[in-house]
Amino acid sequence: MSTTGNITPSSAHRGVYEIGEVATLVGLSLRTVRFYEEAGLLVAVGQAAGGYPLYDDDALERFLLIKKMKPLGFTLDEMRALVGLREEIDRDGLPHERREELRERLATWVSLAEEKLASLQEQVRVAEAFMVMLHDDTARTRLRFDGDPGIF
Repeated sequence: MSTTGNITPSSAHRGVYEIGEVATLVGLSLRTVRFYEEAGLLVAVGQAAGGYPLYDDDALERFLLIKKMKPLGFTLDEMRALVGLREEIDRDGLPHERREELRERLATWVSLAEEKLASLQEQVRVAEAFMVMLHDDTARTRLRFDGDPGIF
């Protein structure tokens, strides 16, 4: 279940990245990446010679998923749950019954994401109506008070 699109590493270590590269590649601040690292959503796959943690393409995919979940209001626990679910469902040799159970759980995530999307769409409709009202107010006050700048 790839979410990365086309990520190109900037280092000679294709597929292995330091935390700063991860931040750059996924378009998040280093501080944000460190926050998610401390929350357990980014797991190092090794260490560089200087002792710095190294991350792989799977970490980038997790971050791109997190980046999509955050604006929808998902919690850290929900992010962990979906990351774990996606990783487990992609494992080779998973028993059929377990894979079906995971598919059902994934379908629940689809429904939850659809609910969050519908909520955001309603918020956009409210914001648009508010903007229209403000534009109308602006136009109305221009027409009403254009000749008398001392009114305000």
